Amino acid sequence: MALSNFSHEASSSSDSNHVWKVFLSFRGEDTRGSFTDHLYEALNRRGIRTFRDDEELRRGEEISSELLKAIEGSKVAIIVFSRNYASSRWWLDELVKIMDCSRTNGMLVLPVFYDIDPSDVRNQSGTVAEAFAGHEMRFQSEKTEGWKRALRHAANLSGWDLQTLANGYEINSLIPYYNYLHFFFFLSFFTSSSNTNGDPCNARAPV
Repeated sequence: MALSNFSHEASSSSDSNHVWKVFLSFRGEDTRGSFTDHLYEALNRRGIRTFRDDEELRRGEEISSELLKAIEGSKVAIIVFSRNYASSRWWLDELVKIMDCSRTNGMLVLPVFYDIDPSDVRNQSGTVAEAFAGHEMRFQSEKTEGWKRALRHAANLSGWDLQTLANGYEINSLIPYYNYLHFFFFLSFFTSSSNTNGDPCNARAPV
């Protein structure tokens, strides 16, 4: 079946439990205007209704109820890890919520590593370690350990390391076709299927 037809079926299928097909989590200052904008626009063009986390929704100290509802109402979460993703409690709290939904609601979580090594996320090294040096002075250990667990769990999932996929080429030149063809096909399959007891996860490319 053609990808466009597959995506059309995904958009027209009804699922009363999910308002959104995909929740897109990313650090705007790292990826907005490049990778995540391309990804968001391409997902929506293919009929995959996507909630894009907006920094304007981040007010006060706690994650907003609108963001919580958007996460809970999504079938799939795409987490775009970047160099500064872990520098703010906002994104870490969001990540914890996503991983909670993965365990309790069966949300599918797809990590994408943009300009950061997956091992830095998994082991809290590099720029992630630098971020946690500040967090551990401000927050209780129970909070920071919860963030670390969520980072480890997410980084251990199958996903995409864009540095490896790019292989030295400008990543934006790869976005229009090749890297996302398999990606969209998988997302279309998962979001159009009301029965997720099969194993669509086999379609994921391991990091």
